[in-house]
Amino acid sequence: MSSNIKQMLVMIRASLFSLPRRLAISISMALSIALVVAVLAGFLSMAAGFETALKSAGSPTVAVLLGGGTNQEMASAIPAEAIRTIEAMRGDIGAMHDAAGNLVYSREIVVPVEVRQQGADAAKMLALRGMDATGPSLRDGVTLSAGRFPTPGSREIAVGDRIAGEFGSLAVGDRVRLGPVEWTVVGHFSANGSAFESEIWGDLDAVRSAFDRQGEVQSVRLRLVEPSAIKLLQAALGTITVTPMVAVSEADLYAAQSSGTADLIRMFGWPVALLMALGATAGALNTMMSSVSDRAVEIATVRALGFSRLAAFIATWVEAILLSAIGAAIGLIASWFLFNGWQASTIGANNASMAFQLTMDGRVMFMAGLLGLVIGVVGGALPALSATRLPLTVALRARG
Repeated sequence: MSSNIKQMLVMIRASLFSLPRRLAISISMALSIALVVAVLAGFLSMAAGFETALKSAGSPTVAVLLGGGTNQEMASAIPAEAIRTIEAMRGDIGAMHDAAGNLVYSREIVVPVEVRQQGADAAKMLALRGMDATGPSLRDGVTLSAGRFPTPGSREIAVGDRIAGEFGSLAVGDRVRLGPVEWTVVGHFSANGSAFESEIWGDLDAVRSAFDRQGEVQSVRLRLVEPSAIKLLQAALGTITVTPMVAVSEADLYAAQSSGTADLIRMFGWPVALLMALGATAGALNTMMSSVSDRAVEIATVRALGFSRLAAFIATWVEAILLSAIGAAIGLIASWFLFNGWQASTIGANNASMAFQLTMDGRVMFMAGLLGLVIGVVGGALPALSATRLPLTVALRARG
């Protein structure tokens, strides 16, 4: 082992063994870093959870048709003539047909509706989706957790598990007023925690009749033969002259919806965390300057005995990095228990509330933990540098 490495190890050990003399200020540094890490982890886990809820809803083998040249379902309108044209298309258009040779599709419409939680003063906007009977089968991962799906033509609804758990008035068998009429809850469905669980599903004709939207269709879902078949479908839609038609895979549709909101969450989270990080860095600088002052005589003495500047620098720097690592670990552990799996909600693409779970995944923990370590690296660099320039005479005078 080289002389420099031995010197570093000796000084690092001396620095760490002297920590009890500065316990209070060292703990305050670690906790301030833990707070910064927890705040950033909270925002990032919110963005990650929102993305997970939407992306897990989308399937690459399901195509969503939108009319009017838009890629937003609420702004889309597909005339009946365009749907008839699609039904009548011959040849391979990339979509699946049933045993009788008929195209398998679901016409759909989304209506934001107010639902009041029991005991709450304010109502919450939820998405009521009217769909054909084939609609649930065109969504991957959807299973009934209670009851059944609505009967065609009836004022019955099936409710996603997330909102069923939030609203006691949406139990199977209950009647609830959505818009001008009452509906009977006949089932609950699970979708592996995806955005589908934040919707209420009903029969298309019943929803259109209740909200005076006769003949309106906002989107059409089709099952693709394979993911690459979306290109065949897009080419086929290019021949329709009734209205501009857009075909996107369900996975791409939800990924596009998730990115905007997730980026907005991060846009708020990072500046807040960085401002707090500046304060924590100042705290780390103050803590490590106190450490250098407390150990001034021993640092200057070993320097006079021939220890290198690098050994003095590394010893002080390692102390700062160790304290920041402890603080980052505390922040990540606290964030895991506080945020992971915590229920949250926001306004989704259909102007209705969308519930999701905060997700503390590896990327979130890495980014938040890295910020905590950076605070120690930056905040400890200047005090470590000052430790290398501490002469014995100045240290002794400082001690009186």
